[in-house]
Amino acid sequence: ADQGHLDAWLVTVGSNRGDVGHFVRWAAAQRLTRLELPAVRWSGPSSVMDSERRFEQARWLLSDDTVDGADRVAGLLVLLYAQRVAALSRLRLDHVEVGTDAVRLRLGTHPVVLPEPLAGIVVELVRGRRGHAAIGEPGDMPWLFPGGQPGRPISASRLTERLRNLDIHAGPARSSALLQLASELPAAVMARLLGLH
Repeated sequence: ADQGHLDAWLVTVGSNRGDVGHFVRWAAAQRLTRLELPAVRWSGPSSVMDSERRFEQARWLLSDDTVDGADRVAGLLVLLYAQRVAALSRLRLDHVEVGTDAVRLRLGTHPVVLPEPLAGIVVELVRGRRGHAAIGEPGDMPWLFPGGQPGRPISASRLTERLRNLDIHAGPARSSALLQLASELPAAVMARLLGLH
């Protein structure tokens, strides 16, 4: 197959360009082919959630105690603090500081003081969290979001799926939150508080 064959095939298939691109670039790096497939340039987030919709979802999660506490906390951290689901899934109990005056959550190098009612929801989660396959007492698990395997955190894909079941799409919600936070906070402060680079 030469470059013409690859180009013609991409025109007919189109949707598999990403997977094929990875393979062709790998094969070229291994000197197995001379085919070229340039990477598709990323043009920013595919969609940004409307601010009013984002705040509507946040108000719902703050007030509806019928929603699972872990889902509420994860959704609120995505919607309000622009956290990636992969980072949330790895949060440990020692990231939460429950003091007499405030509840703090360390997302970056400096902890964020959580306002009420989010602070109360996080404290409830810390005290009552359970994994699906948890063995032993909840205090034995170091994860804020325990997973289905004993001693392991929830996977990012499973947490994303749980948020999607609540009609919270993490990518657009995070992009929208980032845009708002960037307009309100200096970049250095955002990086320290939210663990962003």
